[in-house]
Amino acid sequence: MPYKAFRTKLKLNDRQATLMAKHAGYARFVFNWGLHLWMSAYQEGLKPNVNSIKKVFTHYVKPQYPWMSELSSRVYQYAFINLGDAFKRFFKGISSYPKFKKKGHHDSFTLDNCGKPFKLSGTRHKLPFVGWVSTFEALPESWVKKVTLTRQAGDWYMSFFVEITPEITPKYRERIGVDLGINNWATCSDGTQFSNPKAYKAATKKLARLQRHLSRKVKGSKNWAKCLLKVQKLHQRVANIRRDTIHKITTFLAKNHSQVVIEDLNVSGMLKNHCLAGSIADASFYEFRRQLGYKAERYGSKLIIADRFYPSSQLCSNCGYRQKMPLVRRTFECPNCGLKIDRDLNASRNLEKSPGSDDYTCGRGAADSPGRSKK
Repeated sequence: MPYKAFRTKLKLNDRQATLMAKHAGYARFVFNWGLHLWMSAYQEGLKPNVNSIKKVFTHYVKPQYPWMSELSSRVYQYAFINLGDAFKRFFKGISSYPKFKKKGHHDSFTLDNCGKPFKLSGTRHKLPFVGWVSTFEALPESWVKKVTLTRQAGDWYMSFFVEITPEITPKYRERIGVDLGINNWATCSDGTQFSNPKAYKAATKKLARLQRHLSRKVKGSKNWAKCLLKVQKLHQRVANIRRDTIHKITTFLAKNHSQVVIEDLNVSGMLKNHCLAGSIADASFYEFRRQLGYKAERYGSKLIIADRFYPSSQLCSNCGYRQKMPLVRRTFECPNCGLKIDRDLNASRNLEKSPGSDDYTCGRGAADSPGRSKK
């Protein structure tokens, strides 16, 4: 059964914000302590594990700090779970060796109701141990087992997930090809185009000015903290604009089309082009593919990934004639049949009828396999 994640901003008073910060500091302290003990034990030739480290903390370390009894005990339980997951990912080769957490960098903690589901609904919610908190937007009635609270750019956010049943929506087109680009984020084979807001490019000058101001402040001072918060809020605004645009496009495609065909882009290879790396990173091609993947499953459609070596931009969508198409040429002119068409629209039509397409698999990323880069 698919899941749906929610993330919403909390409306907190000073007492609640202080309590949140204390719990985040508690989780950070436990994670760092456990990581330090793990590294020390390994250097001594032992084979540490999370359960043994957790027992040492519970029986010998926690009684030495009375302030820990004033906070939720579930916080340090999840801190050790996160530490164990970090080492599992490291041993599997998925991520690098776990690093120590820093204050003010991704402050977060997780709460639950000792295994019992609790209800979230409307704009007022009662969280375990924390008590009543308010949100800016109303949430649908949901029974959840745990929530994660995260601080970002000075604000606190609550995130959780619930199980949902697939929502099969009526489809207005059987199959559609989608070509991803920089100027137009997505060009569909039916002629529909979605422009790219280029949020990062629009904020570049203001961001550079704020960062110059930040570099002139004394690190750790109050003025430095105020300026840092302005930089963080601007970065968050850019990310929110990008995320909102991608959500709207992918939802439209998944809801209204039975089959959506996109190309398998080598994003990591594309980023090596230093002239376009900033624009490519701002376009978030992998995030577009990720969202389209789970939304296709949710709305009863199918995401198809065309072969990476399929020359969608080099083929004529009318007669199939193939020719070289450097990036500077934005119009496809076919010398065989005389077709004159926009480059991206021609590529999307080729993707719609591309042969040998493969079904989308959730475990395969856009940069996981070698191949060609963006045309």
